[in-house]
Amino acid sequence: MCTSIIEIAPAEGMAKRGDEWFPLSLAVVAYDHARHAPLGDVITLDFINTHLEVGARAGVELTLETAKALRAALDRAIAAAEFEETEVRGKGAPSSLVRAA
Repeated sequence: MCTSIIEIAPAEGMAKRGDEWFPLSLAVVAYDHARHAPLGDVITLDFINTHLEVGARAGVELTLETAKALRAALDRAIAAAEFEETEVRGKGAPSSLVRAA
């Protein structure tokens, strides 16, 4: 049975299919039965460019446990990147926090 659980977000970046990289326009997150993985219901991540042919997509099917671990890893990486940008590089930090060179 289809769940109709779908979230769509704009995406900026690149994805790879075969030996070719293509720019992204959308990221689609869904929960439904697996199409390719030998699993039951999965979280599906599709990275798409709507301005290119239908094959301009990179897809992943993950178990809920794997998706949760990925979310936690993303949260940690994003927090570290934000600290790097504001505290280390001074981008976006209030001028009182930026050290003079």
